[in-house]
Amino acid sequence: MAKQFPHIDARLADFISEQKVFFVGTAAAEGRINVSPKGMDSLRVIDQNTVVWMNLTGSGNETAAHLLKNPRMTIMFCAFEGKPLILRLYGKAKIFHKRDSVFQEYAPHFPTDAGARQIIVLDVDLVQTSCGFAVPLMDFREERSILSDWSSKKGEAGVEEYWDQKNRKSIDGFETGIFE
Repeated sequence: MAKQFPHIDARLADFISEQKVFFVGTAAAEGRINVSPKGMDSLRVIDQNTVVWMNLTGSGNETAAHLLKNPRMTIMFCAFEGKPLILRLYGKAKIFHKRDSVFQEYAPHFPTDAGARQIIVLDVDLVQTSCGFAVPLMDFREERSILSDWSSKKGEAGVEEYWDQKNRKSIDGFETGIFE
């Protein structure tokens, strides 16, 4: 059965730190709903109601566009190893770019990556767990280095050129704020 909590306790923070993948859900009032899988070493629990995530360069920039229109966000974790558990963090998020002081404040929490695009701060107002009994058991093999290798090879200028070509607007045509 689902259980709800007002904050992330130590047990759930430990669970989060062990996960290799998480899913981010956002939506504007109109247009498509977006659910993105995320991985790498890109998420930190800052305190019982704050999660910070380093959003790396991707083929789209839906999360950024949605957050500019509607700050609601859900982050979901699934236990693919060990005891079954699904954990959802609900709240409102703000997006910060390299030009913002908040980005600079949180960036040292993460490994350096030339593809670092935004920092997203989620103010968690509800935590919910559920059983996860139907989630399959899967063995983690290794992280993929493709994205980091790609961004390192492109360098900062090349990554920014990619943002200009691919990350200015969402698939629904919403601005992402990448260069404002």
